[in-house]
Amino acid sequence: MADRRQTLLPAAFYKIFVFGFGTLCVAFMAAPIVIAIAMSFTGGQTLRFPPEGFSLRWYEALLDPARSSTEHIAAFNSLKIAAAAVLGALLFAVPAAIGVSRVKRRTAGAVEPLLLLPLVLPSLVYGLAALIVAGFLGIRPSFWLTIAGHVVVFGPLMYRSAAVLAQSLDPSLGEASTVMGASWVRTLFKVTLPLMLPGILAGAFLVFIQSLDNVSISLFLADPQTTVLPLRMFALIEEGLDVRVAAMSGILIGLVLIGLILGRKALART
Repeated sequence: MADRRQTLLPAAFYKIFVFGFGTLCVAFMAAPIVIAIAMSFTGGQTLRFPPEGFSLRWYEALLDPARSSTEHIAAFNSLKIAAAAVLGALLFAVPAAIGVSRVKRRTAGAVEPLLLLPLVLPSLVYGLAALIVAGFLGIRPSFWLTIAGHVVVFGPLMYRSAAVLAQSLDPSLGEASTVMGASWVRTLFKVTLPLMLPGILAGAFLVFIQSLDNVSISLFLADPQTTVLPLRMFALIEEGLDVRVAAMSGILIGLVLIGLILGRKALART
């Protein structure tokens, strides 16, 4: 035993190793974000790191309707699709989460993998498959078909987030509400959904961000008139590494950070 203790490294070494490894992981994940934001403030004409001076010219160009009208339309389309995807996920995933939580475990074990299947399939494969099926049914790529694709692919994120809380609810709470004379509708909106609200908010945020950032589904299911922001960013890069792409990235990163902060405050209140 004494020999074994002597061979063990000091505890301080493990702490330094864990801290150093964790710092490297965080730096590796944060580096692309920091570089993209830094390049968005360049005063030069091309995407280059380190940036050539400091300037807000590319943010001004991005906000200029005369120069970036196509980008504004693409951003508005992406926001509409993402908001509609969240609404569709709410209408389908939340009732599914409540229903699965109230059936037998064996039945839930058979149904839940089917509901989570879109998360397993690569979105590129699903986008191509959805396009083939839509063509077979005579449905052309459109704004609404894009929304439907986003709901199907990202709805399971909402389901999983809501199902965790739905399965942890105490059934006696709903029974007590019914005994007190409340209808099932009142019990749903006054007891069940408020208790599931943190999971629903988290799922809504995940669906919105994934839909806003998606490329593959929109690439196959959107029509030429439905230009979305990720595809427009790719087009700008192909046209010549437009620095406005970095400015778009900076704005999107800022929106995500604001959403995370507001989401944490909302969850803390609940």
